[in-house]
Amino acid sequence: MFANDSDNYGWFSIALHWSMAVIIIGLFWLGLSMVELDYYDPWYNRAPAIHESVGLLLAAMLLLRLLARLLNPPPPPLASLHSAERGLAITVHWLFYALILATITSGYFISTAGGTAISLFDWFELPAALGDYPQQEDIAGLWHERLAWSLVVLAALHGLASIKHHFIDRDRSLRRILGL
Repeated sequence: MFANDSDNYGWFSIALHWSMAVIIIGLFWLGLSMVELDYYDPWYNRAPAIHESVGLLLAAMLLLRLLARLLNPPPPPLASLHSAERGLAITVHWLFYALILATITSGYFISTAGGTAISLFDWFELPAALGDYPQQEDIAGLWHERLAWSLVVLAALHGLASIKHHFIDRDRSLRRILGL
């Protein structure tokens, strides 16, 4: 089933969910790896270019996911959940979207400091919005790191919650996002 229904996520939502999760983990790992590179490392210029391009693809996926959510709402949280859990589930999903958007935005401000455009895999360039704001790269870099860590910690808690729901509560939360 392609679309969401009242009980399950559709394949489109499932594919977006898991592909974005893999991309976020990959970007986080690449970001951590990049700070260790020195000028003479062959990845010194290539890794940031890949990180930026994949980050832009993630931005497009986030917009697609939000549009899909408006056109094809997700199934509501399971009725078996306590009201606090249902509210938390909804809040966490919107917090994910906000953190992803904020992380991408701060990354954009790092990459465009000094007025440089970002190239998307050499297909086209996204121009700088701010130009040369004083300490733009440093301020955005600090926020980018904090936001990325917050996103990964939230993802880990989200994963642990899904395992708890599957093995302890024995509900369908995890199976719904796996398409089972």
